Amino acid sequence: MVLTFSRQQLQHIRLRHQGLSAASRADSASEVARRLVALQAQELPSARLAIHARARGIRSADIAQAREEERSFVLSWCLRGTLHLVAAEDIGWLLALCGAGAIRGSNSRYQQLGLSEPIRERALDEIQRILSRDAALPRAELAAKLAEKHIPTAGQAIHHLVRFAALRGLVCLGPEIAGDLTYTLLADWLPAALQPRLPADPAAELARRYLAAYAPATLADFARWSGLGKRAALNAWAAVASECAAVSLPDGDGRMLVAQAVPLVEPPPASARFLPRYDNYLLAYARRDFMVAAEHIKKVQPGGGLIRACALIDGQARAGWKLETRRKRARLTIMPYARLSAGERALLEAEAEQLGAFLGSPLDMRVASG
Repeated sequence: MVLTFSRQQLQHIRLRHQGLSAASRADSASEVARRLVALQAQELPSARLAIHARARGIRSADIAQAREEERSFVLSWCLRGTLHLVAAEDIGWLLALCGAGAIRGSNSRYQQLGLSEPIRERALDEIQRILSRDAALPRAELAAKLAEKHIPTAGQAIHHLVRFAALRGLVCLGPEIAGDLTYTLLADWLPAALQPRLPADPAAELARRYLAAYAPATLADFARWSGLGKRAALNAWAAVASECAAVSLPDGDGRMLVAQAVPLVEPPPASARFLPRYDNYLLAYARRDFMVAAEHIKKVQPGGGLIRACALIDGQARAGWKLETRRKRARLTIMPYARLSAGERALLEAEAEQLGAFLGSPLDMRVASG
């Protein structure tokens, strides 16, 4: 039997699985990181907002505490060679699965920057030595110390060196010091990462965890999100087929875990969420037309790899938004794609109150015209 969902049902189910519905929000930042497997974090402020959208009653400071003190999740390069927040117990096996492929995909860029394999290996030795002594350093200081050893660090070279070191499992992002993120040795930050829990079939485990968090989804969705090669993604998808139910989606044949295939008895209560730039709801699928009307897609995805912040109403992107921080209060500006009803504005106002509580600052919300 093949399950069939309307576009609206698809939105509601994906909201539920991602923790974006009222009934499925998490109780902690750590729970959000585990549920999403890898939470996009190329912009850490955006990642914090993505956690807020999926967790109830937490504050921004709770996220810093979970990352820097409890260390229940870690910030590092991972899937697709991109920065993510990953649960501490998952970083080891995910790096083992994805790190080498991300490094291979960067070979041409390494050569352009003068980072040959011998230079990169020497840089690893120096980074190990430097951070064994200094514990945690911001990028500029680490670059200066590497440059003293005649290792190229100008321009994008330092970025690619620390990313390479992270994908090899040597470093991760450590504490913020005076507003700057620092680099530290992964083995010091998370000693358990040296002896990761390795699933029997890591690629299949990734497919299983992906479906738990993002289903219903297609093979193309999983391949794009995971960054695995075409064959590896196909094999992983096939390995979990017996655990899945077939689903007919507007953009192709998909699947969901059998345990997820429960009927939607009634629509969930209307809800609004403020999603930041590069949110997983926007990035976990090959296409975004399930959550934004065709005439508005360029407002979410204008090109050049940019994914803009958007306000969701019942799983549909209905407006852009931006925050302007002020001394005592912050301003939240909503830029509607089309006219909002009074009920929709009320939903956004209620969610704006929650966002203000998360930030610890009252918000003045205004809806832009035109």
